[in-house]
Amino acid sequence: MESTSTKNLLTIPMAIIVAGGLIAAAIFLGGRTDTVSTTEPQNETAAALLPTAKPSALTLRAVDETRDHIRGNPEADIVFVEFSDTECPFCKRFHFTMQEVMNEYGKSGKVAWVYRHFPIPALQGHENAPKQAEATECAAELGGNVAFWKVIDRMFEEVPLQGTLDMSLLPQFAGEAGLDSAQFTSCLESGRMQAEIQRDLDDGSTAGVSGTPYSTLVLRREVSEEERKALLTLMEPFRDSQGELLISFSTDRLRIGVSGALPADVLKNIVEILLK
Repeated sequence: MESTSTKNLLTIPMAIIVAGGLIAAAIFLGGRTDTVSTTEPQNETAAALLPTAKPSALTLRAVDETRDHIRGNPEADIVFVEFSDTECPFCKRFHFTMQEVMNEYGKSGKVAWVYRHFPIPALQGHENAPKQAEATECAAELGGNVAFWKVIDRMFEEVPLQGTLDMSLLPQFAGEAGLDSAQFTSCLESGRMQAEIQRDLDDGSTAGVSGTPYSTLVLRREVSEEERKALLTLMEPFRDSQGELLISFSTDRLRIGVSGALPADVLKNIVEILLK
């Protein structure tokens, strides 16, 4: 997972910069396999970079069709609100998993997917993540929701599992999405999308996000006790490096937090349990 904690997306306190090497060394990275290990979390964490204010569990701003990037029906029974970083290898894997989930459940209108930004530039190799996030917002400004998804899909297709995305490809992605390259470049160079990225970062920090990918499942009805027990049983084999389960429930049972790049079959099982 990845996170920022300052009022300005590109301004990181000097103390964090100094500690960056230590933080990067302390981050526990899972393997590059297609399954979630019972001992290795499939995400990237940087909890030390988050604001010191105590977050409210699973509290996040309401999904807004006019501002959020939504794939699927906004009134779906289950809305995945994902916090992600384009330079995160686990996010790359999870992006493809969510595409698979949407192909299976999105057409029926029962599942939707909202993408929110959570770049952590202090992590090694993630220095360009905030600017890449801005690029997707420039695409959205120029071409709407369709252009946003086209550009971010291309980013995750091209970013290597080890290494960083070639920033010179961004205007190409914009052109492929039917956008004017000059207008796109002007927007990106202006930095005016930094506030949009910071808005998502603030929302993620309030929701308790400490790494990426992280998803909050927003539900239209409360999770029953039977469903909760079934989900806990399903997730029992998947724990982080501290032995904590990768799933949590809000007190009103209308939101479920899921951490890490869970395999597609596990994610689909979660959906199936909640749709029964």
